[in-house]
Amino acid sequence: MFDSLFSPGKIGSMETKNRVVFTAMGNALANKDGSVSERDIHFYGARAKGGVGLIFTECTIVDGERGKGNTKQIGVYDDKFIPGLKALADEVHKYGSKIIAQIYHPGRQGICEVNGNLPMLAPSKVECKVVQQPVEEMSIEQIEDMVNKFVEAAVRVKKAGMDGVEVHGAHGYLINQFLSPYTNRRKDKYGGSLENRMRFLEEIILGIREKCGEDFPMTVRLSIDEFLDYTGLENEGLKLEEGKKIAKRLEELGVDALNISSGIYESMNTSWEPTGFEQGWKIYLPAEIKKVVKIPVIGVSVIRDPEFADRMIREGKIDFAGSARQHFADPEWANKAKEGRVDEIRRCISCLHCMETLMGADITGGSAECAINIQSGREGEYSDFRKDGQGRRVAIIGAGPAGLEAARVLALREFKPIILEKTDELGGQLQLANKAPKKEKIDWLINYLKVQAEKLGVEIRYNTAASIEILKEIDPYAVFVAHGGNPLVPQSIAGTDGEAVLIYEDVLSGKVNLTNKKVAVVGSGLTGLETAYFLADKGNEVSVFEMEDEIGPGVYFQNLIDILKQIETFGVKLYPKHKLVEIRGNRAIFENTESKENVSYDFDYIVLAIGIKPNKELIDEIEENFSNVHVIGDAKQVGRIRNAMETGFELAYKL
Repeated sequence: MFDSLFSPGKIGSMETKNRVVFTAMGNALANKDGSVSERDIHFYGARAKGGVGLIFTECTIVDGERGKGNTKQIGVYDDKFIPGLKALADEVHKYGSKIIAQIYHPGRQGICEVNGNLPMLAPSKVECKVVQQPVEEMSIEQIEDMVNKFVEAAVRVKKAGMDGVEVHGAHGYLINQFLSPYTNRRKDKYGGSLENRMRFLEEIILGIREKCGEDFPMTVRLSIDEFLDYTGLENEGLKLEEGKKIAKRLEELGVDALNISSGIYESMNTSWEPTGFEQGWKIYLPAEIKKVVKIPVIGVSVIRDPEFADRMIREGKIDFAGSARQHFADPEWANKAKEGRVDEIRRCISCLHCMETLMGADITGGSAECAINIQSGREGEYSDFRKDGQGRRVAIIGAGPAGLEAARVLALREFKPIILEKTDELGGQLQLANKAPKKEKIDWLINYLKVQAEKLGVEIRYNTAASIEILKEIDPYAVFVAHGGNPLVPQSIAGTDGEAVLIYEDVLSGKVNLTNKKVAVVGSGLTGLETAYFLADKGNEVSVFEMEDEIGPGVYFQNLIDILKQIETFGVKLYPKHKLVEIRGNRAIFENTESKENVSYDFDYIVLAIGIKPNKELIDEIEENFSNVHVIGDAKQVGRIRNAMETGFELAYKL
């Protein structure tokens, strides 16, 4: 099955068992001294065991003084790291997979606080608009020293028994900064013409070849197009045509393969895409590079389906199918695809919880998390699904993500979960989250949880509202309450019970169908913005009101940029600093929190999307009648998908 995807591949002297690639992805799992941790070994080992043919490590540090991306990142800047790297390589090799270490320097995209509070090194003094850190333009001596750091790092990678090295020249990091006219404003031999802008990378490649030999596989990751037009900067930065020239020159220099991507931090959504980007949207980039080089090309493009990956290889658009987040969500993707168990794949839903938690890891002390796979990054901790359920019944109230995930884990442990679902479908709040345009990926999670429930024999009683009588009839060993939350409707605001007032649930569920109406959405969290998008797509004139100073409070910035770009095309009006104080019929009255004056607007309908509160129904009665009761998901504490999945998983795992 998928013969092209699972045919052997070759990069230089290295042969891979298939063409499935886990591309580099930061995870903040390393020890704080930069050494490979046990968690790293479990993490990469799980992807190798899951059938991935070629694994790239996260971007590793070549400069221990001023080149760190975060405080828990693998280092390659000292010989002391070689034993850990070797242990990692040995673990991956146990499963017949190959592993390449990616080496990099963040340049202007690094954080000074993580790097001795020194300015970040860069080719020119051009600050990154995302991280906004002080920058120091590198001297010739510093450039030469940095070339040596990259070369020595590659030597250590080889000594550790890794199968190759990848030079990270993409995503706006230091090498990319030299390549791009947007960030390289130098007037010396390292700036100006493309030949000069490539000099830093060329010297690194030639140095690695000299020290590591011709038979040590070397790949280069490239942002072939920086997509600065996505940020409103037309005709700036690297574009595809110049990217082709870089690719051809790298082939001439003896690079064994090219790993093609796009974007920099300013255009981050084109590098690590939110849900608005469809599978295959940028596959034309590696396809265009393949036309001008003969060496293998690794391509990424929100690849989720093995059929799509196989077809792209078969059609000659790519040689290897790469993804980071898909293998983060499901390390068994390759094995499931090869064995024809495609319906069991846990597809990444592009929610970017992984990126949000990675970016915040230095503050939280945590690591990158997956919203839909609680084991990711905790493979060693969650490796023992004890088979001690003994067929004991566990009643689960609600078939949302918390309840379904709990049922999955309980069934794996050989309990007998019985789900009571008051509606005729499973998914809970996911059945609302999937309704806005470009949110179809949520259906992947619903389908995954449904298939798991079916395959594991989970009993689901649809159209069955929980009651004490039904629970007593089941006679459960434990009760899991996972019946979600209810929309907030503030009784303190006069008029919220009026005929023109709707709740976001009414709109997204299809209970009320609005077209060609003038509609206000109150609340600009992700639910409010998606409700606005849903309504605008149906031809309504939509305005969004938010009491905070900015639209989208609490929404991760990549997701916010994505949806704001979508609703902008519909002319949705945005009103931050507007606190709802009263509704009179069709008139909404707000307090402008800046001027403290009241303003009013007339609408056909006013939709409230100002939050959710836990559903406390029956909980006290259940706890009075049963001794082993666990409240999970929104019923316990309102949160996002990760909260629901995590509480369901952990309580079922530990029961």
